[in-house]
Amino acid sequence: MAVLRRVLGSLCVVLLLGVQAVLAQDDSAQPDFAEWERVSERAAEAIEAGRASEVAMDSLRQQLVDWRSEFRNAQSRYSVAANTTQAKLDTLGPVPEGGDSPEVEAERARLEKVLAEAREPVLRAQLAETEATELIEGVDSVVQGRRTARLLERGPTPLNPVHWTGALLALQQTNTLILNELRTAWDYEWRTGDLQKNLPRVIALLIVGVVLILFGRRWTENAQALVRRDQMSGRRWILGLAVSFGHLVLPLAGVMILVEAFYASDLAGIRGDIILSILPEAAFVLLFPIWLGRRVFPYESEDGSILLLNDEHRREGRALSVATGIILAFSLLLQAISGFETWTAGTRAVLIFPLIVLAAGVMVRMARLLRVHISGRDTDLSEEDIPGANLQLMRLVALGYQLAAVLGVLLAVAGYSSAAVALVFPTIYTLQFLGFLVILHRGLVRVFSVLAGLSAETGEGTLWSVLLGFAISIAAVPVVLLIWGARSQQLAEWAALIGQGLRVGEVTISPMQLVIFFAVFGIGYAITRLLQGTLKNSVLPRTKIDVGGQNAIVSGVGYVGLTIAALIAIHNTGIDLGSIALVASALSVGIGFGLQTIVSNFVSGIILLIERPIAEGDWIEVGGQMGYVRDISVRSTRIETFDRTDVIIPNSDLVAGTVTNYTRGNTVGRVIVPVGVAYGTEPRKVEAILLEIARAHPMVLANPEPYVVFQGFGASSMDFEIRAILRDVNWVLNVRSEMNYKIAERFMEEGIEIPFPQQDIWLRNAKALRTDEDEGKDDA
Repeated sequence: MAVLRRVLGSLCVVLLLGVQAVLAQDDSAQPDFAEWERVSERAAEAIEAGRASEVAMDSLRQQLVDWRSEFRNAQSRYSVAANTTQAKLDTLGPVPEGGDSPEVEAERARLEKVLAEAREPVLRAQLAETEATELIEGVDSVVQGRRTARLLERGPTPLNPVHWTGALLALQQTNTLILNELRTAWDYEWRTGDLQKNLPRVIALLIVGVVLILFGRRWTENAQALVRRDQMSGRRWILGLAVSFGHLVLPLAGVMILVEAFYASDLAGIRGDIILSILPEAAFVLLFPIWLGRRVFPYESEDGSILLLNDEHRREGRALSVATGIILAFSLLLQAISGFETWTAGTRAVLIFPLIVLAAGVMVRMARLLRVHISGRDTDLSEEDIPGANLQLMRLVALGYQLAAVLGVLLAVAGYSSAAVALVFPTIYTLQFLGFLVILHRGLVRVFSVLAGLSAETGEGTLWSVLLGFAISIAAVPVVLLIWGARSQQLAEWAALIGQGLRVGEVTISPMQLVIFFAVFGIGYAITRLLQGTLKNSVLPRTKIDVGGQNAIVSGVGYVGLTIAALIAIHNTGIDLGSIALVASALSVGIGFGLQTIVSNFVSGIILLIERPIAEGDWIEVGGQMGYVRDISVRSTRIETFDRTDVIIPNSDLVAGTVTNYTRGNTVGRVIVPVGVAYGTEPRKVEAILLEIARAHPMVLANPEPYVVFQGFGASSMDFEIRAILRDVNWVLNVRSEMNYKIAERFMEEGIEIPFPQQDIWLRNAKALRTDEDEGKDDA
């Protein structure tokens, strides 16, 4: 099974078929329904007989797909005339109760006749398209049934010694035939002189190919050593990744040059041509696991190992990668030769069985390394601290890898060699492809991190890193399906269905429309943010608008810009805004009842941004919460209290409730310092001292000047208050504290007592409370 060649070829077919499904054909061409009748009859006979080869069935299916595409294009062309005529009839409107005038009636009859004639080719094309779709499904059913039958077909078991001798003899005979073909070609080419003419070119190609194979690895390692000479930064990691492809590209180029040298010598026979044609692919499946093993299990842990393993386990991983490449290359060559030779089923089962067993052993050991990484035995980290891919997913991968290995061997032993090959080798290719995707994702993240000036760890934790991984996963789905035997025609069919989009009512949403929407909205979003940044940093600071007003303008421009960008993006996708308006009007009832609180907060937020009763930085008190306004959004306002906690207050409370703004317009405010002195103190002396303290404080304004209020006579003291206007009310606590310190010092100097609460108790009949014992003591 030439998996790599089939994947690459199928991808090309999928791209071509996808483009063919999207592009419109020549408008002047009309479907030849007579020829279609002959093609449909031949396809129906082939499906019913089920004897055509798979290549013939694929060719027939492609013809049916072409016809279906032609019928769809014809429907689009024919529908123009029918839609135009229908629009004219709609313009005439329904027939009135009294009937139309003769001229209108004649015109209506003529249009109805034209409409019937215009709809006839549309209906015919629709019927032909339906027939083509049914025939395509029939071809797919036949081909899929054959593949299923081959997988479920049981052959001889490779453990039967009867087939061993035949397998060895068949392999020996094939080798002999290859050597005989080479010897015959050599004698003929040398005798005719053609080889002597091409000998310089052949020798030059051989030298270049051998040099690349032998020295390509050394050159790549020397280049990597230069990259790792200094500290491994993000740029050097990217450069090291690019240089590491030399392990893959240089030897592969050498193999391709050697193949070209053999073709130039004309020494390849029939079997030699088969081997040479598959040799570059075999070299790739040999070299790619080796390159991948060097990236997943690097020599130095500082190179950014994907798996957290020690040196011994990384060395084992590299060895397993080499073994995997050798097994895959031999399996590819063996299956290519077996497709040409007339080997028996027993011979094929015996020859492929050792490769299946070796591949299963490598898979089991590789799964064990994955489990070592998951457990964290090679590090001091626990499973919760291990970074990277989701551990649960890695557990499933390790378990599936082991199960595929064991099941593949059991299937081969039971005689289901085809099923074993279809299970074991695609599993290996899938794991290799997943490893490549992880390396690709890390490489792209490093590139974006370097461009954005971020560290690798910071870049991997961003949202765009997650989105990039999601995009890579979506793009990898077709490749994984091809690895597991999906037909390129089926993928093209699915791509066409996805391209047609999802129809919701009268609106069709296709992937291209989504791309257009996000592209237009992204451009609008970028322009809006750029305009906001220009206003905030360059334009508004040059005006006399206060900071709160500037923030309100910037926020308003953002909301308006994003709304306009969304409307333009929706319009450019072809979606009727009228339909959206109808949906919005229908939802308005539900919004009015179910989302009235959110709508109220949203409207209140707009009012706050327009009227600006509060602004960022204001000191406010609302609902028992006091603090500084830090952020005003359309739904809520964030207040930072004096103990550095954030309080989120709905905007409706700020609009409908009572709000105290201590710094609205300016920061000037009043401080009140209460003081109590003992009875018997001279009040005027206390007043003079307090006025002196208030006037001496630098934060207190001289105009209006501070004053002292004699509040009254308390239960234990005479109560005074210092009332002063401060330059910045935000310092009210500091001013009150400093004044209290100064008051305490001056009162101590002046001998003024600050009383504490006290009560005098008078007993009206003290003798009634005295006991006989108390009286005896008094007499004594």
